[in-house]
Amino acid sequence: MSTFLNHGKMTVETPPERRPITSYDQIDLSDLDFWARPMAEREHAFELLRERDAPVFFAEPAQTFVPRGPGYHAVVRHADILEISRNPAVFSSEGGGATNIVDMPAEFAEYFGSMINMDDPRHARLRRIVSRAFTPKMIQKFEDDVRTAATSIVDDLLEKGPGCDFVTEVAARLPLKIICDMMGIPEKDYTFVFDRSNVILGSTDPEYVPEADQDAILTALLTAGAELQQLVQDLAAHRAEHPTTDLTSSLVNANVDGERLTLQEFGSFFILLVVAGNETTRNAISQGLLLLTRNPGEKARWLTDIDGHAPKAVEEIVRLAAPVNYMRRKVTRDVEVNGTVYREGEKAVLYYWSANRDRAVFPDPYRFDITRDPNPHVGFGGPGPHFCLGAHLARREITLMFRELLARVPQITADRPEWLFSSFINGVKHLPCDF
Repeated sequence: MSTFLNHGKMTVETPPERRPITSYDQIDLSDLDFWARPMAEREHAFELLRERDAPVFFAEPAQTFVPRGPGYHAVVRHADILEISRNPAVFSSEGGGATNIVDMPAEFAEYFGSMINMDDPRHARLRRIVSRAFTPKMIQKFEDDVRTAATSIVDDLLEKGPGCDFVTEVAARLPLKIICDMMGIPEKDYTFVFDRSNVILGSTDPEYVPEADQDAILTALLTAGAELQQLVQDLAAHRAEHPTTDLTSSLVNANVDGERLTLQEFGSFFILLVVAGNETTRNAISQGLLLLTRNPGEKARWLTDIDGHAPKAVEEIVRLAAPVNYMRRKVTRDVEVNGTVYREGEKAVLYYWSANRDRAVFPDPYRFDITRDPNPHVGFGGPGPHFCLGAHLARREITLMFRELLARVPQITADRPEWLFSSFINGVKHLPCDF
């Protein structure tokens, strides 16, 4: 779950000078310094990688707490990601964790061993139990809650006035409130949940974990995971005896074909839900405002029919935002995919962010077009069993947040984003807004 696990080099200062990237052999996705480069340089680097005949193979960095792995294919083209995603039997999510390039240490499994890091039949069992909360019918039941929350957030935005941080005051508040309310987490714990999720996904960013040495960051990650799990397990124990209408009560007392979640499974699922749900949706909303600010013509077009343009506009925001840069798979047997041979034991890292800019699929891929159709992006992951469980909810949250903003604060703009220092999450930490 943490980008810390993916890198041995912990340089946090931006080097004073960098050689411009002119060829693919200058690129090292395993070097954290690559992810500190300006966005335009990273876009150019992935363009060079996509132009290769086959995925480039990278060495894994050495770590003090796990043996060095065999290396990984950087899968950057849309067609390759689709093909690999459809074949989970060969490209496994287990064996060290789908959210890390370097294998996850054993002690992480208690907190981060959620279904995202499992294959069938374990994955199917957990997904079968929890998926009842994320059907389109269930999301429709949450619609009023999302709309009410979005209205309240914009009320507060107008009261505070221009100059505030759009991430913390708007984009982060909506998914945090919705997920915490769904689970029955009281409002007094919102900040606690928000801060711990920042540590888990921002462990390489000195704002969230100031200490740069591996031991300190490892401790911070395990502490944040343990604290989130303890919070929800305490709630689950109470709901088992005193059920309400919240999702915690439903999941703790759920009996699907005789199957129940253990407390450990429930705790890991909550960490996945709160981290994935909060971080990805807030980054899509934040980057959505950036895209509208930098493309005023598209913003004006959306304003002509807010509801009518919303479905395609939201998909285009998710395509370009691509809040999760990648997921990892481990190869279970030798196989050939689109001309590339993957050997048993190797890893394949699926760079969704790159695939969403693939010229073979998206004409003029860097252009923000709220009417783009078709738009087969992989911002919610590729096809197959690990497609994002919360995609319906994320779409509704993004839609209703922008409906409220465009209708009530149509002049809002934002720029000068402060990006998260991470290879895993394509995130915005802070974003001053004006209106």
